[in-house]
Amino acid sequence: MKKVRLLWSIAIITASFVLFNSKIVPAVFAAGQSSSPTNSEENALLRSFAAVDPIDAHVHVYKDDSSLNAFLKQYNLHFLDIAVLDDRDPFFKALEPQLHGVQLLVRGSGGHASLCTTFSPYDFDKPGFSQQAIHQLNENFSHGAVAVKIYKTIGMEIKKKGGAYLMPDDPVFTPIYQDIAAHNRTVIAHLAEPDSCWLPPNPTSLDHQYYQRHPQEYAYLHPKWPAKAAILAARDHMLKENPTLRVVGAHLGSMEVDVNEIAKRFDLYPNFAVDTAARVPYLMLQPRDKVRAFLIRYQDRVLYGTDFSILPSDNTEASLNKVKKTYARDWKYFATTETWTYKGRKIQGLGLSPSVLRKLYHDNAVRWFPGILPAQADQPSRNRMH
Repeated sequence: MKKVRLLWSIAIITASFVLFNSKIVPAVFAAGQSSSPTNSEENALLRSFAAVDPIDAHVHVYKDDSSLNAFLKQYNLHFLDIAVLDDRDPFFKALEPQLHGVQLLVRGSGGHASLCTTFSPYDFDKPGFSQQAIHQLNENFSHGAVAVKIYKTIGMEIKKKGGAYLMPDDPVFTPIYQDIAAHNRTVIAHLAEPDSCWLPPNPTSLDHQYYQRHPQEYAYLHPKWPAKAAILAARDHMLKENPTLRVVGAHLGSMEVDVNEIAKRFDLYPNFAVDTAARVPYLMLQPRDKVRAFLIRYQDRVLYGTDFSILPSDNTEASLNKVKKTYARDWKYFATTETWTYKGRKIQGLGLSPSVLRKLYHDNAVRWFPGILPAQADQPSRNRMH
């Protein structure tokens, strides 16, 4: 009988240990190697992902769907849903259809989605531009928008009358930035692109297929566009000139190939953070210890995001199945020490601590986007940048 009781106690302790650890790092991935996760492994990763109340701080979803709402609830997930204007893309030419789609999701999600609005920069040289943009943004703020997107067309498409390209630090934007800061809102800045955008086609590049599909965005084919360094310098000047404005650099702030470049900006500009949207593979291909040290040192400055997109015509179920794989892969990378092969290279997960994971996936979005969760709506002051 004593032997039975001992075995029973060991079983209870073991089960409790596995259950506790599954909240952050699944026991199935404690060590060893694997290729792409099996269904059971993917489910274990997603359970751990859901346990941190994740916020995907960079999505583009423009429809309401019962299966999408169920997905958000199943994984305790919150979306920051971003509108963007781009006159080169039929869907993104107009703001109102996007805002309508996002608002449908926000209302139908039961508190699981928030709006990031934008304004059109195309009329920057018309009288009253800044005031009109401010009026529109304030109207969006009054309806719950927590952030404002500025896009790569600034610096890479829109030209001034003298032939120079409109940059993000142009004085025409200053009153708009000041108003955003005064309303305790945040700018999401997608400025510039990966280095490969300016380089000759390379089939091994992570972005090769994207630029093959979007030649109108491929700087290599547009040699008169400003250099990437010039665009980032203008972005940095914007940060310096607007120290009370919170800015989240989308896609690792377009400094995707070297976290040291991001660190330099963090040290210079306390009002600057970055999200990981569509750039986690760039982290995976950098030295593991370097990336891990960066994320630990700057654990308050990096927000998790995917760039997940669903247009009104897209198949929701297929899109959700795809993003589930992204969530599982990224959690495996950040949360476990599992090893696998990616792009011909051996990758080992970073094994970040529960406290760092919580910041990456939840707390930093709450801090950098005041009001992103419903309970925060009346608590803006303690989140201001100083």
